[in-house]
Amino acid sequence: MSLKNKIERPISAGGVVYRIENQQVQILLCGQSDPSSWVLPKGTPDPGETMEETALREVQEETGIQVIIQSYVDKIRYWFSDDSENISFHKTVHYYLMMPVGGSISLHDHEFEKVEWFPVQAALKSMTYDNDRQIIKKGLHIIKATPHP
Repeated sequence: MSLKNKIERPISAGGVVYRIENQQVQILLCGQSDPSSWVLPKGTPDPGETMEETALREVQEETGIQVIIQSYVDKIRYWFSDDSENISFHKTVHYYLMMPVGGSISLHDHEFEKVEWFPVQAALKSMTYDNDRQIIKKGLHIIKATPHP
């Protein structure tokens, strides 16, 4: 007799935080050393939070940067499992394009070892997951279509 996996459908929200320095777009990434990884900031909603509120809070907690939302980028979906609990997860993450308005990366929380600004091409090369790369590329299309001072 085999047991079927239980499927859960968690939802998170996060951001593609960008700035323009010397006429070049830079993207903010969160990283770990062991194993080495670079990802976009994201997290789980607190009870009663909208996706936008979650994205704003999680980005500030994980990066130390206060941000505003410029626009919605897209959502990604992926599967992962916890074999010890016989649970499969089909996660959805909503991403927003964000601009910094305050704070400092020195104020990031303990969830990541490092938070750094990357030029776009370096960010794309450094990303651990292809779906994060695709979200950054979609964010870049929005940035290019938006006038900047």
